[in-house]
Amino acid sequence: MKVKKQMLSLKAYEPGKSIDNVKKELGLTKIVNLASNENPFGCSKKIQEALQAISNYARYPDSRAEDLREKVANHLGVNENQLLFSSGLDEMIQMISRSLLFPETNVVMASLTFPQFRHHAVIEDAEIRDVPLKEGRHDLEGMQIAVDEQTSLVWICNPNNPTGTYVNETELRSFLEKIPNDTIVVLDEAYYEYVTAEDYPDTMKLISEYDNLLVLRTFSKGYGLAAFRIGYAIGHEELMRKLDIGRLPFNTSRFAQIAAQAALTDKEFVKESSERNFEGLQQFYAFCKEYKVPFYPSQGNFIYIEPDKKPEELFQYLIQRGYIVRPIKDGIRITVGTKEDNEGLIKLLKEFLVNGTSNIKLTS
Repeated sequence: MKVKKQMLSLKAYEPGKSIDNVKKELGLTKIVNLASNENPFGCSKKIQEALQAISNYARYPDSRAEDLREKVANHLGVNENQLLFSSGLDEMIQMISRSLLFPETNVVMASLTFPQFRHHAVIEDAEIRDVPLKEGRHDLEGMQIAVDEQTSLVWICNPNNPTGTYVNETELRSFLEKIPNDTIVVLDEAYYEYVTAEDYPDTMKLISEYDNLLVLRTFSKGYGLAAFRIGYAIGHEELMRKLDIGRLPFNTSRFAQIAAQAALTDKEFVKESSERNFEGLQQFYAFCKEYKVPFYPSQGNFIYIEPDKKPEELFQYLIQRGYIVRPIKDGIRITVGTKEDNEGLIKLLKEFLVNGTSNIKLTS
């Protein structure tokens, strides 16, 4: 078998444990999944209504998603040719990496950020320049120093996954001024709908000022359409035409396109999801402060904590009691759930910190 040598160093993406698998494995009847940053409040009721109108399943979907394209362009105040749609942002990251990276290039990113940035850079055999986070935030000064003539891509996850921290308008603008115009700066704004910071960048305005800025957004998080797998990029028209060459034909389903259009019409659902998420974060902040657990204030629908005890032991303690979270490096990333889900998890976190790690049966 002749396989790219760089593939030998990688593993396939491992999602968080599914609810059904955990039920079977541990013999539990109730599972709360707070590992995948899904919207715990579901999606707009308008989605099901819109999907009922779909018929003739034998036909391919609109490859360019023209109706959705028009609605998203109006929603953002951009030109329709500035948009590119994908099967979730994972496919968009793949398209960007496939189009812009090759062995002679390098890519600059944070050392603790969304792992798919690194994954696809390795596949394309590009050099990876990791810049450590500074107090959980992107070190833009360090990243700018790492950029040179061979830098094709800079990834900035904003808010950052897993820490939930963000780059503000002043910081981003200053960074963009120092980056060569032939280096593409990609802002992954998957959690944009949850952001409450007043100084968060107005990236639609910045796109009109910087030809090398590319912004990614998705319907998976705030809109609650993770099952449909639909995301999009916004950038300069010339860049989008080039990236479109690497897009698979009919890459977004008709169901996803219709669902996304319906989701855009229900602003109240997104607003309510964001408000309830903010309230949920306050629950976790109060716990962390009371028990002196290090954490980062989050602009996403998750919180990253670093308890003194080993993350894997805490993960096992929680999953055996029906709560799935995500262990990452030295900490735990917890999706903000419903008020009741948060209360249940916080109760277990307190028990773990007080009682220690006894009675933990390690699972595979």
